[in-house]
Amino acid sequence: MSREHPDELKGNYAYMDQIAALAWVQRNIAAFGGDPNNVTIFGESAGGVSVHTHLTSPLSRGLFQKAIIQSGGGRDGVLTGRPMREDRPKELSAETIGVNFARRYGIEGADEAALVKLRALSVAEIIDGGQESAGPGGPATYSGPIFDGRLTVETAQSAYEAGRQMKVPLIIGANSADFVGFISAETKEALFAQFGERKADAIAAYDAAGTGELKTLLTMAGTDRVQAEPARFTASAFVAKGAPAYVYRFSYIPAAMKEQWQNGVPHGAEVPYAFNTLGAGPRTATPTSQDQAVARTVNTYWANFAKTGDPNGPGLPKWPRHDPATNEILEFRPDGSPVAGPDPWKARLDVTEAAAKAR
Repeated sequence: MSREHPDELKGNYAYMDQIAALAWVQRNIAAFGGDPNNVTIFGESAGGVSVHTHLTSPLSRGLFQKAIIQSGGGRDGVLTGRPMREDRPKELSAETIGVNFARRYGIEGADEAALVKLRALSVAEIIDGGQESAGPGGPATYSGPIFDGRLTVETAQSAYEAGRQMKVPLIIGANSADFVGFISAETKEALFAQFGERKADAIAAYDAAGTGELKTLLTMAGTDRVQAEPARFTASAFVAKGAPAYVYRFSYIPAAMKEQWQNGVPHGAEVPYAFNTLGAGPRTATPTSQDQAVARTVNTYWANFAKTGDPNGPGLPKWPRHDPATNEILEFRPDGSPVAGPDPWKARLDVTEAAAKAR
């Protein structure tokens, strides 16, 4: 494909689709009573990574005015772009991964015959059940975002550190037990050793009494490294750019999930609250009145932000703007109440940030 169409954008097709949809909104939304100058994009998980991409892509500028990132990271390491052609130490290029994918189906070489065979694959074979490698421990067959020099030119972290992102209002945050399995360790000693010279600080922040269970500590450290600290980092970068940012933490545990969610709220569980669609799925539990009240509150904050760039409004507890000096967040607490105040995880995130800078 690189040889056939050297000047054509390629690889980042989902991002191209998203940009095409946003461009369609710009051209057409006025006909539906909408305002092309008041567009908010938001996404969760990989969708949050998409928002980071559009906030930093030259091809997305002017297509939206506000952004919400739910559990989408912000630092290098999770769905970070990779080079199109040049393999790097511990980082294969997208083209090498494409060759791996072809071999997954017995297709060798990179000539015209190989291309014909690849184009004959079915949709199911191309999707490959969502697999990212050719079996456990096998070669990578999924590239993720690709640096093409035009749509994706750098990581979100490098753009934020240099202040090259769009200047728009931002909501960003994570769930209280957002990422399980990202950090692995057989013992607490091995876990805290991953903080390097900040090991003692990490022990003090995560397990000062020495009574924490390893599974719980791994969830805490993984959530902080992948989601909570990168969210704070991103919010601070937007404030430094002169844009308002609002940081949240979703910790609400519905009565039906108290046994299953003993370490906190898992990845993705906040989505039906943001959309206020609890109970809409065919296999979802019937929401309680408290669940529905929390969903209405979250949805109202999100809708207010989409309208005005500020989540606050009548009848809602005040959500303060992010200020790195005071580090206030809005937490939807385990009982469902939205409470603003200094982040109780500050010591954890500080040591996580220090360890990230040292790596």
